[in-house]
Amino acid sequence: MKLSSVRYLTKEGVKNVWVNRLMSLASIGVLVACMVIIGLAVLISENVNLAVGNLEKQNVVMAYMKDYNWALYSEKETGETASQDTEQAEQPDQNGIKQSDYVIHNEQEAMALCEEIEKIPNVASVTFVSSEEGLETVKGSMLEGQEEYFSFLNEENPMSCAAKITMTDMSLFDQTVNKIKELEGIDAIQSQSDLAETIAAIKNGIGVAGFWIIGILMLISLVIVSNTIRVTMYNRKLEISIMKAVGATDAFVRIPFVVEGMLIGVISALIAEGLLYFCYRVATETIVSTLRTEDIVKFGDMAWILLGIFVGIGILAGIIGSLFMISKYLRREGSEFAAI
Repeated sequence: MKLSSVRYLTKEGVKNVWVNRLMSLASIGVLVACMVIIGLAVLISENVNLAVGNLEKQNVVMAYMKDYNWALYSEKETGETASQDTEQAEQPDQNGIKQSDYVIHNEQEAMALCEEIEKIPNVASVTFVSSEEGLETVKGSMLEGQEEYFSFLNEENPMSCAAKITMTDMSLFDQTVNKIKELEGIDAIQSQSDLAETIAAIKNGIGVAGFWIIGILMLISLVIVSNTIRVTMYNRKLEISIMKAVGATDAFVRIPFVVEGMLIGVISALIAEGLLYFCYRVATETIVSTLRTEDIVKFGDMAWILLGIFVGIGILAGIIGSLFMISKYLRREGSEFAAI
């Protein structure tokens, strides 16, 4: 096809939008509404993911190790691993604890165990927590004035060293915890499994809801564009029949309608981007002033992504809607062209 023909057909497509401006405005209005709803769904999803991510960071797993304090304070029998037949039998210390009664003997071994934990799939980070740091954390969580009742802890620290663990995917929480428990040197794991299940359920729910919202609105967009193209086709029925009578190809007939549909989609995308920015800005300013939080996704971080989504939806709806309607029209009305 010649460049001059492409220019002519493009101009015809742009002209169609203006000639059928009332229908085009109606289509743009509905498309803008659909795109704004899709944009809000995306922004809400991102904000919920941000909040869920903060919950995930707070949902820390503490894996306590089998160190000296564990052997000293846990309710178990000691000395079973030492050989009774060896003359150079291991001698217990003043507390009756032998080195064979526990696994982690020093900080180097504890750090090596942390490295083993970090190799487990789905483990995001591992931080070593000494018994002293663990005791300070417990003291910090006490109510005001309560610490003095536990002053004896300053002389005798019963806390075992531990590994502070965060995970990447909370839906794999139980599997990851079980793998951590299998490591030699791990005594007990303290976690909030209920919170992990809630986080995973929220993520899945948002994903499913977002998929259906976008799918339904995409279908509505296609229907709207298709109806606009249908009106244009019937308004130009005589012109199309003359073009077919003089030998115009189906592609030559289709291009103006495709251009019209794409133009409607792009105009809708630009209007939707501006309208969504205004609505989101008002909403976030209200939330920040009311809840006094800055933990909100900024529109600027999502602006180009949303514009790309809107333009993609608009162009896709325009192409599919126009091609579907004009192809259907040409198949059904081809005999009428010949008769005219």
